[in-house]
Amino acid sequence: MNPAFNKKIKSFAFTLGLLASAFLAPAVLATELYAEENGQKTVTLTVDSAVDYAKKNSRTLKSADIDLDIKRRASANSWNVLFPDVTVSGTMSRANSVESSIKQANAMAPIMNAMGVPFEEKKETESMHWTAVGNVTASLNLSLAYVNSIRAAKADYEAGKISWEKSQKETLANVKKLFYGLLLAQENLDLQKRSLENARQRSAQASANFRNGRIPELALLQAQVTYQNKVPEVEQAELQFKQQKNMFAFLLGMPVGTDIVLDGSIEPVYVDLNADDLMKKYLEDSLDYKSLQATLNTLNLQLGAANMAAFTPALALSYSYQPVLPDALDADWGDKDAWVDNGSFSVTLAWKLSDMLPWSKNRQQAKDLKANIQKLELSLQDVRENQRMKIQEAVDNLKMCREQIQSMQRNVTLAQRSYNMSATAYMNGTRELLDLRDAENQLNQAKLGLANQKYNYISSLLDLETLLGIELKK
Repeated sequence: MNPAFNKKIKSFAFTLGLLASAFLAPAVLATELYAEENGQKTVTLTVDSAVDYAKKNSRTLKSADIDLDIKRRASANSWNVLFPDVTVSGTMSRANSVESSIKQANAMAPIMNAMGVPFEEKKETESMHWTAVGNVTASLNLSLAYVNSIRAAKADYEAGKISWEKSQKETLANVKKLFYGLLLAQENLDLQKRSLENARQRSAQASANFRNGRIPELALLQAQVTYQNKVPEVEQAELQFKQQKNMFAFLLGMPVGTDIVLDGSIEPVYVDLNADDLMKKYLEDSLDYKSLQATLNTLNLQLGAANMAAFTPALALSYSYQPVLPDALDADWGDKDAWVDNGSFSVTLAWKLSDMLPWSKNRQQAKDLKANIQKLELSLQDVRENQRMKIQEAVDNLKMCREQIQSMQRNVTLAQRSYNMSATAYMNGTRELLDLRDAENQLNQAKLGLANQKYNYISSLLDLETLLGIELKK
């Protein structure tokens, strides 16, 4: 087997973990497809069922759902800045001294007595020290800046929906890539197992030929050594493939010990694409571009709110009802005449003139917003050009993969004929074992190269669909 292809397959485990940990972390999974076999749980997965599992159980997607719900609630309730603040309180207070109140009340005694009206001078009691105070206050601040604040909250929600959609598409695309990557690893394992079986058969045949005196002992030893060398290679490949499937099962939230049976094949569905047409139709509809536009819109609204707050006055309305009950311990709380209302209503027009100063906090925040807007506008230009480049590269790569697949299919046919002829010649004693091994390696390289290129086509097409934010017609 070509070491280069072996290296690609062995690195798949790392790629599996990297992609999955970045985009996929599902939790517990429905078990309707599970079957018990000798205590071993098995599940048959197609690429579509793997995607369905991820939709239901991906913690990444659930986290994105929570983020979107936060922004949705903020948008739905953004009008609450127009709702008055209402405060209700009750207080019992004790005065340290009531002498002045007593003297003021008793000052009327001589006059009342002179008029013949009996008047009993007040004496200090504990109740005189206590006063009950209730308070109900409603205040409402109105500013033109609130209009843009409400609009900014709604724009932030729209940006959140774009981020949510992007997370969905990226996660599910990577689930598919991981699934097809497992199929590629399985193809490599199957090739190694067939090579091992061929080596076993050749070793058995060599033993028979040696007993019949048709080959020397050296040829028998070579066949036996070749077979024995392949045994640990296949065992190692089986272990790696099992670990890769276990990792995928874990990421899909399946119980520990679940054995995945892959139901599918690496057979791409070809799509005829034109880079210029894709750019015209979908360039500005890509999720990356739309996400930046939504963020830019939000920043513009925030800048408008900051300017409104600085250059327009705010109107403050306040109303309070404050019933006060003196001599609270001895008074009749149910007597409405005993209560005094110290409440009020006020209308205030306030203009924070300091916010208009260039070095004020408001103006510095506005300058920061303007700078970030300029940066986003530059980023939009970069995204447009980067998208153009990526679309062109993806289309070119898909075209190259398709051509190479066709070429490799012909190469597999030729390699198969070469192997068949070499095997026949070896059985007839006209070819050396080394020649047969070379022919087998060439056949395996051709088959694995074809499968690898098919995987590259599928992976590139998924990347292009994620980039454009659409599913290309097949």
